[in-house]
Amino acid sequence: MTKKIQVCFNTNQFVKYSNNNQTIVVIVDILRATTVISTAFENGIKAIIPVKSLEETLKYKNFKNHILAAERNTLPIEGFDYGNSPFHYINANINGKTLVLTTTNGTKAIHLAKNHKVITASFLNIDAVHSFLIKQNTNIIILCSGWKGLFNLEDTIFAGALAKKILKNKKFDSNCDSLNAAVDLYSIAKNNLFQYLENSSYRKRNKSKEIIKDTHFCLNPTITSEIIPIFREGKLVKI
Repeated sequence: MTKKIQVCFNTNQFVKYSNNNQTIVVIVDILRATTVISTAFENGIKAIIPVKSLEETLKYKNFKNHILAAERNTLPIEGFDYGNSPFHYINANINGKTLVLTTTNGTKAIHLAKNHKVITASFLNIDAVHSFLIKQNTNIIILCSGWKGLFNLEDTIFAGALAKKILKNKKFDSNCDSLNAAVDLYSIAKNNLFQYLENSSYRKRNKSKEIIKDTHFCLNPTITSEIIPIFREGKLVKI
């Protein structure tokens, strides 16, 4: 029996999709949380604790070997060790440590889906995620974190890229119009993702040099990862 794959465009719509806790939910926040998660694991982070609020993050302030990172509205928050740029975690002293991370959208999406089997995906680990999902042979929801409960282009494009790869395997099929739209968007954008997103709300929200550099990396990363971050007992760990 074939398994179903769906794409949920944003967190506000997730309740319409999440009627089966046996489903694997793939969290996508390409710009930038799930890219940061992949980058941090690839550079030696032991575990990541995604939290929903700044206050909850600060509870870990004096924990040994814990790094605190926070972002709101694309900006780092004063008083925290790191922000939400993947470059903060490259060539950094993070090996064997635990990252406590709160972001505007991605970490909240992880908690929203926590009653399911939850993994995170980015362009760094898209091939590894694809292989993992094929082996699991269960229904899949690709959950786009979106922007404060709204649709965004960047997560949808990634969802289309991943869905297209999965549907090449005959063990999966779909009757999901949002998946069809995501695949179509990816097909239009794939030759130059950065240029396609030129007029996106994300690109207009922050035009700093750091964000432009981050965006290029998130869409076309210079490193790859075979690590699958999975949410277990309140933490993302690698499998």
